[in-house]
Amino acid sequence: MKKESLVFLDTETTGTEVEDRLCQVAYKFKGKESEGLFKPPIPIKIEAMAVSHITNKMVDEKEDFIGSEMQVKLVDVFKENILVAHNAKFDADMLEKDGVKIESMIDTFKLVQYLDEKAEIPKYNLQYLRYYFDLQVENAMAHDALGDVRVLEKLFEKLFEKMIQEMKDEEKVLEKMLEISALPILIKKINFGKHKGKMVSDIAKDNAGAGYLKWLLGEKIKAKEQNGENDKDWIYTLEYYLGNH
Repeated sequence: MKKESLVFLDTETTGTEVEDRLCQVAYKFKGKESEGLFKPPIPIKIEAMAVSHITNKMVDEKEDFIGSEMQVKLVDVFKENILVAHNAKFDADMLEKDGVKIESMIDTFKLVQYLDEKAEIPKYNLQYLRYYFDLQVENAMAHDALGDVRVLEKLFEKLFEKMIQEMKDEEKVLEKMLEISALPILIKKINFGKHKGKMVSDIAKDNAGAGYLKWLLGEKIKAKEQNGENDKDWIYTLEYYLGNH
């Protein structure tokens, strides 16, 4: 497994709900950038336009993504290569709706939280991290798919450099990245309630704190069972820290 197998990709979409579809795709693979606008099967929502500035008029005469040269190319590329994206599951789900199956992915959104051991970074969205880490990126307009791909690649390199210093082996780093990306996020710091601002690991150290975390876990599980709200990250986090208490 080598870095040459990584496909840096971003999508812009009609929205963020189950019914939504992609309207722009950009990716970089083996040093070559590709991008395209596509006519989605449903209208772009105003909320999405406000973020991406892609309007229905802009895509009205564009080709469908399914059957396009890019779609055919990506189907072939992802047979053996690895998706790299920020909140990768969202992009993977969008691609799979249009026939591009993603077998493995690296999620920089999860990686940066994993490496932020003391939970010092206030926000984890891509553009915030761009300026937090002072990433030097040329021609990268925010919320444009190709611009985001360029920021994404720089962020990945930042995280890769940190991990390679410790692990010393490229293949082992990529394997660890895949492992982290396959798991829910391990939340480090609580941002609500009476323990707001405290590390979850510290809360779990005494009986009263552990009792609160057990109660919170019960509430998360109850919500999952009763209304389908599955807060995977918090359930994973609470089970992790309670198991180590």
